[in-house]
Amino acid sequence: MSDPRRILVVRRDNIGDLVLTTPLISALRRRFSAAWIGVLGNTYNTPVLAGHPDIDELFAYDKAKHQPQRSRFSVYADTARLLLRMRAARVDLAILAGPGVQQQAARLVQWVRPRAMLGFALQGMPAEVTIPVAYADGALLHEAEDVFRLGGPLGLSGAAGPCTIAAGPDESARFRAALATLAPPGDRIVALHVSARRLRQRWPAGHFAALARLLCAAGNVTVVLLWAPGAGDDPRHPGDDVKAATILAQTQGAVRCLPWPTTSLAQLAGALAGCHLMICADGGAMHMAAGLGVPIVALFGDSPVRRWRPWGVLHEVLQASSGNAEDIAVSTVQSACERVLAAAR
Repeated sequence: MSDPRRILVVRRDNIGDLVLTTPLISALRRRFSAAWIGVLGNTYNTPVLAGHPDIDELFAYDKAKHQPQRSRFSVYADTARLLLRMRAARVDLAILAGPGVQQQAARLVQWVRPRAMLGFALQGMPAEVTIPVAYADGALLHEAEDVFRLGGPLGLSGAAGPCTIAAGPDESARFRAALATLAPPGDRIVALHVSARRLRQRWPAGHFAALARLLCAAGNVTVVLLWAPGAGDDPRHPGDDVKAATILAQTQGAVRCLPWPTTSLAQLAGALAGCHLMICADGGAMHMAAGLGVPIVALFGDSPVRRWRPWGVLHEVLQASSGNAEDIAVSTVQSACERVLAAAR
């Protein structure tokens, strides 16, 4: 096809997955500088791309599982209205920017009626894809590299670049103002993000507290404690208020610490943009830090490091042989932090 003037990138899964699609989006912007580029995601993941300089418009639909208080009919009706509105955008090319065969995404996007649809295919499936890319051994690549291969038919060459997201000025300013009341000039600002969705990715509160004390004892460090607020037994959005309170109690008087619970992705991005290092579990927050260029010490459970390590940023990944993050020693993490901070200088 001729150069597309209106491109829709579709990524419907998790926050980190969408961040790992930004190398492809940025390459599309460089290749088709005058094109309109939109992104279709869901209300859970699309806020992470708010303010992205390479994106002209974001579209988000609700997944029924994210809205249990609403009837499925109501959720689906809203999605249908969104797709009909997007049809008016007259999309030239829709890109199913996910790994493997995206049959459900293809069926959804066909309602937009793009002139062409690009995506991975296997044995001719899905039929809606008019520009197929053989998936082959994509699962052996990093997620960012895997998805970047979809740019091949469009003339995108070379390696996938770094991830990119934007931090909003309001949340960034609010964080800086709070930090200025605590951190002396010249301090290294180290973020401890203590929340993790999966059990095997969770590092204990006592480990985080011990690490904070060690880092601050070495001097010139202010800790920012980040967590998803709420009760741990919330079935929809479990939070880590109790874990954060435990860490704060165990570090009181020994650590300069700014508690910063984040109720939105914008608030998390604003805080991360003001930090020199992030210690966290594998997950969406880790990829957000990478998208902001923040060096990372990543604590992995049983996730494959080759597939999900931080992309395009200074980092170290630590993983216990047991596949449980809780078995990573505090001293091991401390040493990794010192190495990454030294390299970042």
